[in-house]
Amino acid sequence: MKFSEWEPIYESILSDFGYPRSGDESARDVLVELLDGPTFAVDDWSLAGHRVAIAGGGPSLTSEDELSLARSAETVIAASTAADDLMAAGIAVDCMVTDIDKNPETAQMLTERGVPVAVHAHGDNTDLIREYLPTYEHSVVIPTTQAEPKEGVRNFGGFTDGDRAAFLADYCGAAELVFPGWDFADPAVSAEKRRKLDWAARLLRELERQRDERFAVLDDRRDNISPVRRRE
Repeated sequence: MKFSEWEPIYESILSDFGYPRSGDESARDVLVELLDGPTFAVDDWSLAGHRVAIAGGGPSLTSEDELSLARSAETVIAASTAADDLMAAGIAVDCMVTDIDKNPETAQMLTERGVPVAVHAHGDNTDLIREYLPTYEHSVVIPTTQAEPKEGVRNFGGFTDGDRAAFLADYCGAAELVFPGWDFADPAVSAEKRRKLDWAARLLRELERQRDERFAVLDDRRDNISPVRRRE
Protein backbone atom coordinates (compact mmCIF):
# COMPACT_ATOMS: atom_id res chain seq x y z
CA MET A 1 0.00 0.00 0.00
CA LYS A 2 1.37 3.39 -0.96
CA PHE A 3 1.68 5.88 1.87
CA SER A 4 -0.69 8.24 0.07
CA GLU A 5 -3.32 5.48 0.34
CA TRP A 6 -2.39 4.54 3.89
CA GLU A 7 -2.20 8.02 5.39
CA PRO A 8 -5.97 8.73 5.59
CA ILE A 9 -6.48 5.34 7.28
CA TYR A 10 -3.60 6.08 9.63
CA GLU A 11 -5.17 9.41 10.55
CA SER A 12 -8.39 7.59 11.45
CA ILE A 13 -6.47 5.18 13.69
CA LEU A 14 -4.69 8.03 15.44
CA SER A 15 -7.99 9.77 16.00
CA ASP A 16 -9.69 6.62 17.29
CA PHE A 17 -6.98 5.83 19.84
CA GLY A 18 -5.87 9.36 20.63
CA TYR A 19 -2.28 8.65 19.66
CA PRO A 20 -0.10 11.62 18.69
CA ARG A 21 1.45 11.38 15.25
CA SER A 22 4.58 13.05 16.58
CA GLY A 23 5.30 10.00 18.75
CA ASP A 24 5.39 7.68 15.75
CA GLU A 25 7.56 10.11 13.83
CA SER A 26 10.03 10.41 16.71
CA ALA A 27 10.22 6.62 17.00
CA ARG A 28 10.81 6.33 13.26
CA ASP A 29 13.66 8.80 13.56
CA VAL A 30 15.20 6.66 16.29
CA LEU A 31 15.28 3.76 13.83
CA VAL A 32 17.03 5.98 11.30
CA GLU A 33 19.53 7.05 13.96
CA LEU A 34 20.35 3.52 15.15
CA LEU A 35 20.53 1.60 11.89
CA ASP A 36 24.10 0.75 11.01
CA GLY A 37 24.77 -0.28 7.42
CA PRO A 38 22.42 -1.80 4.84
CA THR A 39 19.19 -3.48 5.93
CA PHE A 40 17.28 -6.39 4.40
CA ALA A 41 16.63 -5.92 0.67
CA VAL A 42 12.89 -6.44 0.94
CA ASP A 43 12.33 -5.30 -2.65
CA ASP A 44 14.28 -8.36 -3.78
CA TRP A 45 12.25 -10.77 -1.60
CA SER A 46 9.76 -12.30 -4.00
CA LEU A 47 6.87 -14.37 -2.65
CA ALA A 48 5.34 -14.81 -6.09
CA GLY A 49 3.57 -18.15 -6.34
CA HIS A 50 3.82 -18.74 -2.59
CA ARG A 51 1.08 -19.64 -0.18
CA VAL A 52 2.08 -17.51 2.81
CA ALA A 53 0.99 -18.23 6.38
CA ILE A 54 0.50 -15.08 8.45
CA ALA A 55 0.71 -16.60 11.92
CA GLY A 56 -0.99 -14.76 14.75
CA GLY A 57 -0.14 -15.12 18.40
CA GLY A 58 -3.55 -16.30 19.56
CA PRO A 59 -3.98 -19.35 21.82
CA SER A 60 -5.39 -21.40 18.94
CA LEU A 61 -2.00 -21.43 17.19
CA THR A 62 -0.82 -24.43 19.19
CA SER A 63 -3.75 -26.58 18.01
CA GLU A 64 -2.91 -29.22 15.42
CA ASP A 65 -5.33 -27.76 12.86
CA GLU A 66 -3.68 -24.34 13.02
CA LEU A 67 -0.17 -25.76 13.02
CA SER A 68 -1.09 -27.87 9.98
CA LEU A 69 -2.30 -24.73 8.23
CA ALA A 70 1.07 -23.11 8.90
CA ARG A 71 2.88 -26.20 7.63
CA SER A 72 0.87 -26.07 4.40
CA ALA A 73 2.49 -22.78 3.40
CA GLU A 74 5.67 -22.28 1.40
CA THR A 75 6.51 -19.21 3.51
CA VAL A 76 5.70 -18.51 7.17
CA ILE A 77 5.61 -14.96 8.55
CA ALA A 78 5.12 -14.85 12.31
CA ALA A 79 3.63 -11.98 14.28
CA SER A 80 5.47 -11.45 17.55
CA THR A 81 5.12 -14.44 19.94
CA ALA A 82 3.77 -16.66 17.17
CA ALA A 83 7.42 -17.17 16.23
CA ASP A 84 8.10 -18.92 19.53
CA ASP A 85 5.06 -21.20 19.26
CA LEU A 86 5.87 -22.17 15.68
CA MET A 87 9.49 -22.95 16.38
CA ALA A 88 8.51 -24.97 19.46
CA ALA A 89 6.33 -27.05 17.10
CA GLY A 90 9.23 -27.56 14.70
CA ILE A 91 7.94 -25.10 12.09
CA ALA A 92 10.55 -22.83 10.54
CA VAL A 93 9.84 -19.10 10.57
CA ASP A 94 10.83 -17.25 7.40
CA CYS A 95 10.18 -13.76 8.77
CA MET A 96 9.06 -12.20 12.04
CA VAL A 97 7.05 -8.98 12.35
CA THR A 98 7.27 -7.32 15.75
CA ASP A 99 7.34 -4.14 17.75
CA ILE A 100 9.58 -6.10 20.18
CA ASP A 101 7.35 -5.47 23.20
CA LYS A 102 7.04 -9.16 24.14
CA ASN A 103 9.94 -11.29 22.90
CA PRO A 104 12.84 -9.10 21.75
CA GLU A 105 15.30 -11.93 22.39
CA THR A 106 13.53 -14.09 19.79
CA ALA A 107 13.98 -11.33 17.23
CA GLN A 108 17.66 -11.11 18.12
CA MET A 109 18.11 -14.88 17.73
CA LEU A 110 16.38 -14.92 14.36
CA THR A 111 18.49 -12.10 12.96
CA GLU A 112 21.60 -13.94 14.10
CA ARG A 113 20.36 -16.92 12.06
CA GLY A 114 19.84 -14.73 9.00
CA VAL A 115 16.03 -14.65 9.25
CA PRO A 116 14.53 -11.27 8.35
CA VAL A 117 12.74 -9.43 11.14
CA ALA A 118 10.47 -6.45 10.49
CA VAL A 119 11.16 -4.20 13.49
CA HIS A 120 8.39 -1.67 13.97
CA ALA A 121 8.82 1.63 15.81
CA HIS A 122 5.83 3.48 17.21
CA GLY A 123 5.17 6.12 19.82
CA ASP A 124 5.55 3.99 22.95
CA ASN A 125 8.32 1.51 22.18
CA THR A 126 11.24 3.88 21.62
CA ASP A 127 13.05 2.71 24.75
CA LEU A 128 12.83 -0.91 23.57
CA ILE A 129 14.13 0.05 20.13
CA ARG A 130 17.09 1.82 21.70
CA GLU A 131 17.83 -1.15 23.96
CA TYR A 132 17.48 -4.02 21.51
CA LEU A 133 18.00 -2.83 17.94
CA PRO A 134 21.78 -2.42 18.41
CA THR A 135 21.95 -6.13 19.32
CA TYR A 136 20.31 -7.28 16.06
CA GLU A 137 22.03 -8.16 12.81
CA HIS A 138 20.93 -5.13 10.79
CA SER A 139 21.47 -6.75 7.39
CA VAL A 140 18.28 -8.78 7.95
CA VAL A 141 16.24 -6.11 9.72
CA ILE A 142 13.28 -4.56 7.90
CA PRO A 143 12.70 -1.24 9.71
CA THR A 144 9.05 -0.13 9.62
CA THR A 145 6.86 2.76 10.72
CA GLN A 146 3.18 3.68 10.80
CA ALA A 147 4.10 7.23 9.89
CA GLU A 148 5.60 8.56 6.67
CA PRO A 149 8.53 6.40 5.51
CA LYS A 150 11.95 7.98 5.73
CA GLU A 151 15.57 7.08 4.92
CA GLY A 152 15.10 3.33 4.56
CA VAL A 153 12.35 2.97 7.16
CA ARG A 154 9.40 1.45 5.30
CA ASN A 155 5.63 1.55 5.60
CA PHE A 156 3.77 -1.27 3.86
CA GLY A 157 0.47 -0.58 5.63
CA GLY A 158 -1.10 -2.18 8.68
CA PHE A 159 -1.48 -1.42 12.37
CA THR A 160 -0.92 -4.53 14.51
CA ASP A 161 1.95 -6.96 14.08
CA GLY A 162 -0.39 -9.44 12.39
CA ASP A 163 -1.99 -7.28 9.78
CA ARG A 164 1.33 -5.55 9.09
CA ALA A 165 2.69 -9.01 8.29
CA ALA A 166 -0.15 -9.52 5.82
CA PHE A 167 0.52 -6.20 4.10
CA LEU A 168 4.23 -7.05 3.92
CA ALA A 169 3.46 -10.39 2.27
CA ASP A 170 1.15 -8.67 -0.18
CA TYR A 171 3.87 -6.15 -1.04
CA CYS A 172 6.24 -9.03 -1.78
CA GLY A 173 3.76 -10.60 -4.19
CA ALA A 174 2.31 -13.48 -2.17
CA ALA A 175 -0.09 -15.57 -4.24
CA GLU A 176 -2.30 -16.61 -1.30
CA LEU A 177 -2.56 -15.66 2.36
CA VAL A 178 -3.70 -17.98 5.16
CA PHE A 179 -4.02 -17.03 8.82
CA PRO A 180 -3.26 -19.64 11.50
CA GLY A 181 -3.47 -18.54 15.12
CA TRP A 182 -5.80 -15.60 14.74
CA ASP A 183 -8.29 -15.30 17.62
CA PHE A 184 -10.38 -12.19 17.16
CA ALA A 185 -12.76 -13.26 19.95
CA ASP A 186 -10.12 -14.17 22.54
CA PRO A 187 -11.80 -13.31 25.89
CA ALA A 188 -8.46 -12.97 27.66
CA VAL A 189 -7.35 -9.80 25.86
CA SER A 190 -7.70 -6.30 27.30
CA ALA A 191 -10.26 -3.80 26.06
CA GLU A 192 -7.57 -1.86 24.19
CA LYS A 193 -6.23 -5.02 22.58
CA ARG A 194 -9.76 -5.92 21.47
CA ARG A 195 -10.05 -2.54 19.76
CA LYS A 196 -6.74 -3.18 18.04
CA LEU A 197 -7.98 -6.59 16.88
CA ASP A 198 -11.10 -4.91 15.51
CA TRP A 199 -8.85 -2.61 13.50
CA ALA A 200 -6.81 -5.59 12.35
CA ALA A 201 -9.98 -7.22 11.02
CA ARG A 202 -10.99 -4.01 9.25
CA LEU A 203 -7.58 -3.73 7.64
CA LEU A 204 -7.58 -7.37 6.55
CA ARG A 205 -11.00 -6.78 5.00
CA GLU A 206 -9.52 -3.83 3.12
CA LEU A 207 -6.60 -5.98 1.99
CA GLU A 208 -8.78 -8.81 0.74
CA ARG A 209 -10.76 -6.31 -1.31
CA GLN A 210 -7.54 -4.99 -2.83
CA ARG A 211 -6.36 -8.53 -3.60
CA ASP A 212 -9.77 -9.75 -4.79
CA GLU A 213 -9.33 -12.62 -2.35
CA ARG A 214 -11.40 -13.90 0.57
CA PHE A 215 -9.52 -14.71 3.76
CA ALA A 216 -11.06 -17.64 5.60
CA VAL A 217 -10.12 -16.03 8.93
CA LEU A 218 -12.79 -13.38 8.26
CA ASP A 219 -15.58 -15.76 7.19
CA ASP A 220 -17.50 -15.66 10.49
CA ARG A 221 -17.28 -11.88 10.87
CA ARG A 222 -16.92 -10.33 7.42
CA ASP A 223 -20.48 -8.99 7.22
CA ASN A 224 -20.11 -7.26 10.59
CA ILE A 225 -16.79 -5.54 9.95
CA SER A 226 -17.08 -1.76 9.87
CA PRO A 227 -15.63 -0.32 6.68
CA VAL A 228 -12.42 1.68 7.00
CA ARG A 229 -13.27 5.36 7.04
CA ARG A 230 -10.43 7.47 5.79
CA ARG A 231 -10.04 10.68 7.76
CA GLU A 232 -9.05 13.36 5.27
